[in-house]
Amino acid sequence: MAGERTLNDKSGRAYPDRDDLSRFFEPSRVAVIGSFKEGFFGGHVIVKSLLEAGFKGNIFPVNPAYEQVLGLKVYPSIKDVPAEVDLALIMINARSVMRVAQECSEKGIRALVVVSDGFAERDEDGARLQDELVGFARKRGIRIIGPNTAGVVNTANGFNPCPYEAGYYRIKSGPVAICAQTGMVNPQAFPYPMLSTGVSKICDFGNKCDLDECDLLEYLEQDPRTAVISLYLEGIRDGERFFELARRVTAQKPVLLLKSGRTAAGAKASASHTGSLAADDRIIEAVCSQTGVVRLENFRELFEMPKLFAFQPLPEGNRLGIMTFTGGVGVLAIDEAAKYGLRLTTLGARSSRVLDKIFPGLGTMPVDIGPAMAAVREAFDHYPDILGTAMGDGRVDALFNVLWANPSGSIIERYVEAYEAVRNRIRKPLATWIYGPNPATIKALGERLEGMGFPVYETPESAVKALGLAWRYRNMKESAQASTEQG
Repeated sequence: MAGERTLNDKSGRAYPDRDDLSRFFEPSRVAVIGSFKEGFFGGHVIVKSLLEAGFKGNIFPVNPAYEQVLGLKVYPSIKDVPAEVDLALIMINARSVMRVAQECSEKGIRALVVVSDGFAERDEDGARLQDELVGFARKRGIRIIGPNTAGVVNTANGFNPCPYEAGYYRIKSGPVAICAQTGMVNPQAFPYPMLSTGVSKICDFGNKCDLDECDLLEYLEQDPRTAVISLYLEGIRDGERFFELARRVTAQKPVLLLKSGRTAAGAKASASHTGSLAADDRIIEAVCSQTGVVRLENFRELFEMPKLFAFQPLPEGNRLGIMTFTGGVGVLAIDEAAKYGLRLTTLGARSSRVLDKIFPGLGTMPVDIGPAMAAVREAFDHYPDILGTAMGDGRVDALFNVLWANPSGSIIERYVEAYEAVRNRIRKPLATWIYGPNPATIKALGERLEGMGFPVYETPESAVKALGLAWRYRNMKESAQASTEQG
C-alpha cells in the first residue's frame, strides 16, 4: 500500500507517502468514533451530515454506549467493524486518542482526522500527548489531519463530515479549494450555499501535527477539480519545501494566501490557537513574490478573491478600462488600481467615435454613462453596444464595470443581454460592482451575472483589487518561471 511507504525530508523527519492523501477526501469506508448524543457538535452531527450530503460510502459509527444512530448500527470498538476502513474520524477525550489510534493501526487504518482538542494548542501536557501521537503515527505509516480540527470536505462525492451543525449539508461543487489553519472555513462557519464559485475541497489543518499546507498543495496540484487554491496560515512549518512547492504549483494554478501573525502580538496569539510558530512576515513576503503566491489582506478575501481567478482569464496587460455611472467611483477605482500596477487606459479612436455617436462625451475613459442615461431615456437600449465597445477595445486589458440597479428593474435585462454578448465574444477579465437602493434587486442581478461566470464584488475597491491581483499573479508567475529556466 502506497500510504505505508516511508520517506525522509531534508531534516531527517520520516513521514508516509505524501502522494496518497486520497483516503482523506475520497474514502469508501469511514469510521466515526465519538459520542452520538444529539446536539450541535459530535458524532451524531457527522453521521447526519454525511447522510444528508449524499455520501455513498459506508459509515461505521463506533461507541460502546450506543447501539444505533440515525438507522446505522453502532459498533462497540473499531476492532468490531466487519470491513476494512479507509479513514477514521476521532472525537474523544485527548488522553484517549492515543489508545484509539493504536486500535486503528491494528485495524489497518492509515488515515486519521483527529477532531479532538486539548493538544499542543492547550499546554505542555497537551504538546506531549501530540508528540506521542505523531511519533506513533510515523512508525506505523499513518497520516493525521489535526488534532484540533473541524475536518475536511470533498464536494465531488458528498463527503461532508462536518462535526458542527451547519443547518445545510450539500455544497455546490466548483474549482476553488479552501484550506486553512482554522475551522472558520468549514461549513458551520461560512454560508457556502451563497458562494457562487462553489468549492472542490475544504480542509482545516488544525494543529498540523502531521499533514500540513505543503502536503495539501502537493495533493491539490494534481487534483483536476481544483483550479484555484485559497490558503489561510498562521505559520509555515517547512519553509524550504513550501518555497519549492509554491513555485511549482503557481505555474499551473493560482495560490492565494492569507498569512496571520504579521505582528509580534499576532504571532503570539497563533501559538496559543494551534501551537503554530509564525515566520517573520518579511520572509513570507519575499517567498510570495518569488514564487507567484498572491497575498490576501483579510479573511473575507479567502472566499471573495478566488472568484475572478476561477472564471475569468488573466489580463494580458495592465491597461484598465472603467465604466461607471458616477465619476467619484471612477476616481476611487483609479487610486485602487495604482496599488497593483494597473493604469487607466485610453480608448482607441474607433471606440471613441462609436461611443460619442451614442452620446457626446461618452467616448472618453473612464466611460461615464451617467449623463447619457439621465439625459436620454432610450440610452439604456444602447447598453450592450457600450459595454461591448469598451470591452472589445484593443487598448483595454481588463474592465471594472459599475452597474446601477434601477429600483424598478427595467434596465436589468439590458445588463444581462450585454454580459451575455461579452461572454460569447470577448476573452478579457471583467469585474463588477452593483449599487442601488434595493438590496433584493442588487442581489438578484449579482446572482444572474455570477451564474454566467462574471464575478460581482461587494465594494468598488474589492472589484478593482481582484483585477489587480490577477495582473500581479500573471507577472509573478512569469518572473518565477523565467528564474527557474535560468537556474
